[in-house]
Amino acid sequence: MNTHIRHETLDPAWSVAAILDLFALPLNDLLLRAQTIHRQHHPANAVQQSRLLSIKTGACPEDCAYCPQSSRYQTAVEEAPLMPLPQVLAAAKRAQAAGAQRFCMGAAWRSPTERQLDDVVEHVKAVKALGLETCVTLGMLKPGQAERLKAAGLDYYNHNLDTSREYYSEIIHSRTYDDRLQTLQRVRDAGLKVCCGGIVGLGESREIRAGLIATLASLAPYPESVPINQLVKVAGTPLADAPDLDPIEFVRTIAVTRIVMPRTVVRLSAGRETMHDSTQALCFMAGANSIFQGEQLLTTPNPRVEADAALFERLGLVPMPDQPRADAATAAPAATSGPTTLKSSTNEEAPAC
Repeated sequence: MNTHIRHETLDPAWSVAAILDLFALPLNDLLLRAQTIHRQHHPANAVQQSRLLSIKTGACPEDCAYCPQSSRYQTAVEEAPLMPLPQVLAAAKRAQAAGAQRFCMGAAWRSPTERQLDDVVEHVKAVKALGLETCVTLGMLKPGQAERLKAAGLDYYNHNLDTSREYYSEIIHSRTYDDRLQTLQRVRDAGLKVCCGGIVGLGESREIRAGLIATLASLAPYPESVPINQLVKVAGTPLADAPDLDPIEFVRTIAVTRIVMPRTVVRLSAGRETMHDSTQALCFMAGANSIFQGEQLLTTPNPRVEADAALFERLGLVPMPDQPRADAATAAPAATSGPTTLKSSTNEEAPAC
């Protein structure tokens, strides 16, 4: 079945070829351009801190080649049922005390049932009552489910594209690219903010990374939140032996994302635990302005809160204000180095990138 989703008519400057031209800039030029655009839309040295909790772990029927929670692979992840509300609420309070501004809850489902969603709705209501921003990632959503989450007070729904359409079948076979786009459309139609990004280091080419960024930028509007994940290689998954991605290439990916989607919050997400502090510093210079804090990111390691605090102090970074100056849905465009103002949206079939 064909999936229809609104896409923006992008300036031709943000074609895949033009995005590849950005990737090819001298690093100093690329960082200068990204940082200049970043400062026109966001506080210069402010970074949002979020916490991600796995509220239902393992036994996922999907076959995502990077994921240790898939039931198809033999990994060290132990299956755990949906976490009871008091336990989730206690974790949210600890996160808030440690400086988290957003609390994200992830459940390893292909798609939640209505009964499962009943429980998640109560989780969202309770976390929202603490004054935290709320985000969930639950897999694909059925008609009406995004509206229920919106009514509960959910702020963001996360559903990553992971990679470009051309490379997608190398990574996932159990759901289609259009399945993902359909869920994103349901989220947007319900009035929720979209958190959608991808994973780099999957063995993909630079052109594939450019294709992912172009697809994200073509969504109407582009996501308010774009997590850029570096593959965390887990024993037992098909990508356990994937080649390492050059850290400078990762920094370039952050910078290009910032230039092409100037008003989004660019999230430096999975993979930070193995990143050198200097790489993270370059990512912040390139326009990343959010991290996930806490010792665990769903089921994989993440830097300790104390380590992040020490890094922030060394770099002079501060928490993002409670009300960011702009986001992708509401901000008025400012002048930037290069074309960043997106044109009106149209209803069209999702292109093949």
